[in-house]
Amino acid sequence: MDLLLLIETLAERLGEAPLAALFGLVTGVTFGIAAQRSRFCLRAATVEFARGQLGDRMAVWLLTFSTAVVWVQMAELLGLMHRADARMMAVPGSWSGAILGGLIFGVGMVLARGCSGRLLVLAATGNLRSVVSGLIFAVVAQMSLSGMLSPLRDTLAQLWVTTGGRNMDLLVEFGLPDWGGLALGLAIAALALALSRHNRISAARLVFASGVGFAVALGWVLTYGLSQVAFDPVQIESATFTGPSAHTLMFFLDRNAVLDFDIGLVPGVFIGAMLAAWSAGEMKLQAFDDTATMRKAMMGAVLMGFGGMLAGGCAIGAGVTGGSIFAGTAWLALFCMWIGAMATDLLIDQRLQPATA
Repeated sequence: MDLLLLIETLAERLGEAPLAALFGLVTGVTFGIAAQRSRFCLRAATVEFARGQLGDRMAVWLLTFSTAVVWVQMAELLGLMHRADARMMAVPGSWSGAILGGLIFGVGMVLARGCSGRLLVLAATGNLRSVVSGLIFAVVAQMSLSGMLSPLRDTLAQLWVTTGGRNMDLLVEFGLPDWGGLALGLAIAALALALSRHNRISAARLVFASGVGFAVALGWVLTYGLSQVAFDPVQIESATFTGPSAHTLMFFLDRNAVLDFDIGLVPGVFIGAMLAAWSAGEMKLQAFDDTATMRKAMMGAVLMGFGGMLAGGCAIGAGVTGGSIFAGTAWLALFCMWIGAMATDLLIDQRLQPATA
């Protein structure tokens, strides 16, 4: 109740829309700092796994994912959020979108050498390749949301949808107790810590990897709290970068655009990652290595923009944020992202170059 009282007080002073943007900014800064310092990256983890390794990148990804699950499920048990009210749960999910979009996104993130969230973090450190790829990603995401690619996305998404007008809650579907999600998160965390110890990952990096997962839980709790006190409907959401990238782009192009959580999230990640890189002395301008790399990155960004929108989220939005509330299509999308990424690494990257971070 104390948290709700604080949120209600802030909403009265700042306004609901500016407060939602502020919550997005806080979530984004937390995410950006933690992701930059931990080098969290789904693409790096999938490449490592595809090459028969269980190294530091895999350990960091598992720790981030499990931390998000643990924090979110604890918040659920404490009454700080209700996953059934999250927009991802409250609307029908697309199985076909998760499969096709997940595969396409997985291919794209290997070609672009980073998922959409990782590109945003790298762009903040001076990586011009990520700046170009990120802008292309945002444009294609917007085209897939409401532009010329939206009819194709809608057609593919409607091929196979969840029943009952809602997404599938995996905890309910498998009849698990209320604490089942927390127990699973702790089990994955134990595996991640074992891998971390085997790979001698520093304590600081482990803390920051956990911070990425905490940022996901923070977004869920803050938007849920705002939805409980706001006069107008508020979406209960957290970190994701497909829709927010498109919305942020349009916010700066449309004078009638309004503030919301998404508008604070993307700049927040950029600011957080930039501050983290600057404090560590890692700010450095980097360009494309050659024209072949540029073509691959641009094509990868296009595939991620469409695939992420079709899948209902990116590697963060579906893979961690949606996974933390056990949305059925999010887990399926994450699985297909792994398959698409590993297949692309096997067929393309392993023939051309060694794994890179």
